[in-house]
Amino acid sequence: MATRKNTIRQLISWRIFTGEAMIQLQLSEEKYEYDVRGLLMAFYPHEEIVKVSWGSGDDGSWRRQLLVEYQKDTAVITLSCREEETVLSRQAQAQMQWAAAGLSSPEGSRAKSAVKRRVYELLTGDTNRVLPWGTLTGIRPTKIAMGMVEQGMTDEEIVACMKSTYLVNDEKSALSAEIARREKALLEKLDYENGCSLYVGIPFCPTTCLYCSFTSYPIGRYEGQSDGYVAALERELTATAELLGKKKLNTVYFGGGTPTTLTPLQLERLLERIREAFDLSKLKELTVEAGRPDSITPEKLRALKKHGVSRISINPQTMKQETLDLIGRRHSVEQVREAFHMARELGFDNINMDLILGLPRETIDDVRFTMEEIKRLRPDSVTVHSLAVKRAARLNQLWEQYAHMSMENSDETMTAASSAARELGMYPYYLYRQKNMAGNLENVGFAAPGKEGLYNILIMEEKQSIVACGAGATTKMVTGDGRIRRADNVKDVALYLEKVDEMIERKRRLLTEEA
Repeated sequence: MATRKNTIRQLISWRIFTGEAMIQLQLSEEKYEYDVRGLLMAFYPHEEIVKVSWGSGDDGSWRRQLLVEYQKDTAVITLSCREEETVLSRQAQAQMQWAAAGLSSPEGSRAKSAVKRRVYELLTGDTNRVLPWGTLTGIRPTKIAMGMVEQGMTDEEIVACMKSTYLVNDEKSALSAEIARREKALLEKLDYENGCSLYVGIPFCPTTCLYCSFTSYPIGRYEGQSDGYVAALERELTATAELLGKKKLNTVYFGGGTPTTLTPLQLERLLERIREAFDLSKLKELTVEAGRPDSITPEKLRALKKHGVSRISINPQTMKQETLDLIGRRHSVEQVREAFHMARELGFDNINMDLILGLPRETIDDVRFTMEEIKRLRPDSVTVHSLAVKRAARLNQLWEQYAHMSMENSDETMTAASSAARELGMYPYYLYRQKNMAGNLENVGFAAPGKEGLYNILIMEEKQSIVACGAGATTKMVTGDGRIRRADNVKDVALYLEKVDEMIERKRRLLTEEA
C-alpha cells in the first residue's frame, strides 16, 4: 500500500455493472462534492459516478474507492483500486493537518483548493496522467486570469501563480493570460451600468446532431408551431424591453438551435420587433447563428442583412464528409462552401466558423485537412471546440453504439487548429471549458482584429447583465457587487407557448429586484 501525506478523506468507488466500471462517491460531509466530482470526470471520462451515503457497507462490487473524511483537525483522502473484483491491488492515502497548511478549518476557497490538490495527486498517481488545466474544474478559467490582470500582475506572475495554485501547465496559463488581456481591452468599450445584452433563443434545427445537448428540436416536427413560437417570442421581447427601461443594448445574439431554420419572414418579424422595442443607440454587435449550412438561403441572408445583422456563424464542425454523415449533420461539405460564398457575396464581412475536435473516428490528419479547407475560405473568426459529451446528448444516451470509436482530442490537434487560425491573422480572444471534454482541453475563439464576438466574452466573463428570451433561455443579472441572479425559461416549446406570460413575470421579479 502506497501512502502520501497531504489533505482529505473521500470515498469514490468504481462498480462493475454490465461489464462497465462505475464510480461511487462517498463524503463524510457535502463540502466540495462538485469539485471532486469534476476531477473524477476529468480523469475517468465516460464513467458513471455514483454517490452513496457516508459509511455505507462494502458490497464488493467497486473497482476504485476515493474516501474523503473531514475531521476537526485533519482531513484524509484514501484511493483504493481493484484490478479484479475480489482482489484489492493497491491503495494510496493523503493526510493533512489543517493548521500545518495555514488553515483554521476545512472552509473557504483555500481549503477547497487544498482538497482538490490532494485528490488530484491521488488520481494522477492512479492514472499516470496530468491534466493540462490541473485542478481547475470550472468552465471559466480566464476569469481567474482576468482577476490577476486587474490586480496589475504581469504575464509571468500570472503563469507562475496559476501553476503553483492550480497546477495548470505553462501553455494553458500563458493562453489564459493572453486572452484575459485581450478581453479586458475589448470590454472597456462597454457601459455595464447603463447597458446590457440580449439573447434570443430559437430552439429548432434541421436535425439534432449526435453530440448536441442544447435546447433544440427538429424543425420538421415543429413547423406547425413555429409561427406561434415567433408570436410568443415577440410578446416576451416587447415586455422585456419595457422592463429594461432606459438601459441600452450593447450586443444582441440569436442562438439556439439554429435561428435560420425560421423563414425569412419570421426572422424579419423578430429583428423588426427588437429594433422597434429596444434602445439600440449603443449597439456594437448583432449576431445570428446561421449555423447549419442546410438552413441557409439567399432570402434568409438578405433578411438578416436588411435588418443590420453584423456577424453570422456558418458552422461546418468538420470538413470530412464521413464524419458529418456519422454525427447526423445531414449536409455536405460543398454546402458549407456554397453557404459561405453566398454570405460573402451578399456583403457579410464578419463570418465565424465553428469546428469540433475529437469527433468520432477523426484523426490528426482529418483535423489538418479541415483546417486547410478553412484557410481557403478565410473566415473572419474560428471557434475551436473540444468535443464534450453531456448527459442529454444522443451520443451519451447511445454510448454503447459509439464507445468503440476513437473520440480523442490532444494538444497536437489543438495546436494544429490554433496554428492554422494564427496563420489566418487571428488571435485567441475568449475561452471556456466544459465537463467531459475530449482530452480535458478547452474551447477557444480566434478572431482577426476587430472581428471578435463581444457577446462570447460577456457570457463567459459575466461582467454584464444578459436578458434572454425564448424557450430554454436564461437571464443573468449582474449586481453592483458582482453577484449573479438568474431567471430560467422553460425548455419545452409547447410549455413555453402556454407559459410565456409566466416567463415575463419571472423577468419582472428579477429586474424589479435588481432595480
